[in-house]
Amino acid sequence: MEHPLSVAVNGEAFTLTMQTPGDEADLVRGLLFTEGIIKKWKGELDFEITEVSEAGFVSKVNIVIPESQIDKSQLNKRNLLSVASCGICGKTELTEIKDTAVVSSEVLNFNSIMEMFSLMNAAQSSFLKSGGSHAAAAFSSGNKMLQVKEDIGRHNAVDKVIGALLNKEQLREARFMLVSGRVSYEIVTKCFIAGIPFLLAVSAPSSLAVDFAKELGITLVGFCRQDRATVYSCPERLVNRMKSDYNQ
Repeated sequence: MEHPLSVAVNGEAFTLTMQTPGDEADLVRGLLFTEGIIKKWKGELDFEITEVSEAGFVSKVNIVIPESQIDKSQLNKRNLLSVASCGICGKTELTEIKDTAVVSSEVLNFNSIMEMFSLMNAAQSSFLKSGGSHAAAAFSSGNKMLQVKEDIGRHNAVDKVIGALLNKEQLREARFMLVSGRVSYEIVTKCFIAGIPFLLAVSAPSSLAVDFAKELGITLVGFCRQDRATVYSCPERLVNRMKSDYNQ
């Protein structure tokens, strides 16, 4: 299912994203947080549904945010349309990340990778029915799954997870982000802004995603399937590496 969701901030149009209906409050919370527009860690946003389609899907929402809490410079960096397949579409420029890299003493046991993916895969009900949705899941230390979300868009699934973590005040517990598809630079930056040091993917990362991961201190692991994985950045955080399957 793909349906347009129009997002306004204080009554002014911010973006139109194509998303799978459901969890709109989480999606918008995560999107505004990872875009750097509002960095509120606790409490839910003032979320108002302003239009519902004939089929009962949420079509328009408005978020009321005190002016003192908004970074207006980031509001101006996105045009109206953001399609589901690529989160950067609709932006007027690449966001320049100036913060320091993620610092973490956390380590990842290679055997935990497949265990976490098994838990995420078991929760992908939409994918099992349609074969057409992406998933993202956040885990804490000890391989505990905190949140899992599905969406037609890879970046939407990640935003829904981060938004749900924020709404439930769990974000500081999240140490691992798992995604079911390929990794773009923007998904890396979302993990960085959320302070999540590990990003694990079923498929490949883009070259820019690898560059950003190295710069931002994110341990990026791709091709996590069939008891193999490829490590692209910050390999010092992994233990029990599998012989020839380790690449940097």
